[in-house]
Amino acid sequence: MKGISLPTFTSVCALTSVCSTTIASPPSERFNVPLTATSQNAGKIAQATLVSAGNATEIVLFVGGVPSNVALPPHFDTYIYPGMCGDLGPNPVIAMNDQVVLGDHVPQISRWMSKRVPIALDELRSGDYALVVRTSPADGFENIFCGNLKKTALSLSAVSERGIA
Repeated sequence: MKGISLPTFTSVCALTSVCSTTIASPPSERFNVPLTATSQNAGKIAQATLVSAGNATEIVLFVGGVPSNVALPPHFDTYIYPGMCGDLGPNPVIAMNDQVVLGDHVPQISRWMSKRVPIALDELRSGDYALVVRTSPADGFENIFCGNLKKTALSLSAVSERGIA
């Protein structure tokens, strides 16, 4: 795997396994969304797990790397935008920013956080929404990851083939 170190890859696998087994909800009420690194963060990986919480959605965010110019520990701003990653709306519908700091920097160790948003999972998955992770204003306020939240034929086939959503 070019661009991803073995410790980072192992962390992703471990966290994905932990999230999948410890979140107490049926597979139909949770969904994993791969977050694509932008050119400012090429070679890094991230994933969001969305879990139904009634009229809200719990979002567990795993970040497997940040640009080298980001101060440590990294501070992130996270948003849900209308639209898709290649065509975001002008303003976010939700800002999930309570000054998120993802732990002390330990080389090759990944970070995660959890946030609750006041939108039902079904609404997030049926509309055109994208999850965007940015560096803090002090670090340039650059988009570093983006993931589309809408259900697709590919995501539905992943459910039937692997038993996950």
